[in-house]
Order: sequence, then structure tokens, then C-alpha cells
Amino acid sequence: MTTLPGDAAPDPQPEVPGWRPLHAGKVRQLYTSTDDPSLLLLVASDRISAYDHVLATPIPDKGALLTALSLWWFEQLEGWGLVRHHVVGAGPEHGVPARFAGRATVARRLDMLPVECIARGYLTGSGLAEYRATGSLAGVELPPGLDDGDRLRSPLFTPTTKAAVGLHDEPVDEAGVAALVGAERGAQLRDVTVELYSRGAAVAAERGVLLADTKVEFGLDPDGDPADPASLVLGDELLTPDSSRFWPADGWQPGRAQPSFDKQYVRDWLTSPASGWSRTSAEPPPALPDEVVERTRARYVEAYERLTGRRWQ
Repeated sequence: MTTLPGDAAPDPQPEVPGWRPLHAGKVRQLYTSTDDPSLLLLVASDRISAYDHVLATPIPDKGALLTALSLWWFEQLEGWGLVRHHVVGAGPEHGVPARFAGRATVARRLDMLPVECIARGYLTGSGLAEYRATGSLAGVELPPGLDDGDRLRSPLFTPTTKAAVGLHDEPVDEAGVAALVGAERGAQLRDVTVELYSRGAAVAAERGVLLADTKVEFGLDPDGDPADPASLVLGDELLTPDSSRFWPADGWQPGRAQPSFDKQYVRDWLTSPASGWSRTSAEPPPALPDEVVERTRARYVEAYERLTGRRWQ
């Protein structure tokens, strides 16, 4: 857990019949089944983190929104034929306790691979910083003169290491990935990650949304052959505003930071004079104003509704 001194504590993990607390992270809780050790319960809270801090003010419905959106994408994935996913189900018939209804999923336990798999279709964030420093991204030389928000000629695989708790992930090239998981598995991670991004970007584009980049995580089926490509399974979440950058297509304008469907309002307020807080401060961030909470929640709701075509209840 990377919560810093003085930050809001993660949600307590209550004892739940049939499930044993395994880990409490910044914004999610993890349980293991007391009856079947191959099953996990992933619970998403309404807490929100920014600049390595867990904020004291939750965003109502955030955990349920991200869970519902991720489940919707997993449904799409089943028709793509790319890779299996880890979700067993999200209802009481699958073992989700009533107290976690709507914000938890039951999933198969995987042997997780030590790579954060990232695909980028647009230049922004840490990718932009790397390009400005080196002229390249993940070892791929890019044309000169690119700016914040520019579309790349083709999606790039820009993986990072999966750092230990309290440390930061570090960029790694394909050779580095091969050193971690083997050349064949590394190539599979690249190909599947880029294809997942491309499929997701196409779906989002139909709904007036640009998918700038996304992060996915993979593991191996403990019951499968580790050398078999079919043993690869997609874990964690899929194409949510917490794992991806989504931009409204009608607001896209390269050369500046883009409006996005995530915690942008939180970041903007925290770094504004109105918050009275600095990223270099030893103090934790202050409580969020109601307006920032409401606008942030509205962006998560809009992302869900635009991508799925469903009304948020």
C-alpha cells in the first residue's frame, strides 16, 4: 500500500462470510475465497487518488461506475477472440456479498506477469515527456515536431516494469520485456495489448470518444502450460477512465492538454491556488469542494454512458 502519512486511510476490510481479506490498496480491496483459493473478490471503493495521495473525499458511485464499465468491456472482449479474461461474474450467484453489490467482481486467481502493458495512440503524459527528452518513445524514433495530443502514425507498445509497493514503474523496451517474460511471451503481450487498444479505440470512436492510451495487466492460468500462448489471461480492469485516457473527440486540439473523462477536475483543483496545496507540500491534500466532486462524478458517468450506450442508474 502506498498511502502516505496523513492521507486518508484505505477503506477498512470487514470480515465477510466466505471471503478472507487479502490486501487493501489505495482505492480497491482484495479478498480470497475461504472455500476455493482459486477465486478472488475484487472490490472497488469510491476513493480517489492523485499525485501519490489518497484523498479524504470520495467520489460517489466511482467504484460502481468503474466496475460496470470494465464488465461491459469484458463482454465486448468475449466476441473479439483475442485473449481470455479473469472475471467469473459479478452477481450474488457468483458469490459477491450483498454489501459489495454493484462494485465487486469474482475473478480467477492468476500468476501475474511483472509487466504493465501500455498502448498509446496519441502523444501525451509520460510518453510526451519521454519524446521531448529523447525524440523517441519506448525505443521507437518518432518524427520531429510532435506536440501534446498529436495522433501517432500507429499505436505503440510502451510497457513499464511493475514496481514494488511505494516505488514507481519504470519504462522498459521490448528487449527488457523479453528479459522478464521471454521473447515469445513478450511478443504476445505486445501484439495483444496493441490489438486491445485498437479494438477499444474503434468502439470509442463510434461514440465520439478518443482513446489516447490504455494500460492492461496479464497473468497466466495456474492450471495451464506456462509455455502455451493460450495460458495468457487478461486480469485487473479493462478500458476504464482509471486505466485509460479518454478524450471527447469534438474537443480534441493538439498543442495543449486535452479535456478528459477522468479525475482531471481533481488534479486541476489540487494544483490551483484555490486549493492552497502544493505537490511539494509535506501535508496531505485538502478535502475536495462539492463542485469538484460533482463535476468529477459527472465525467465518470458521461464516460460510462457514452461508451456503453446505457443510462447510468
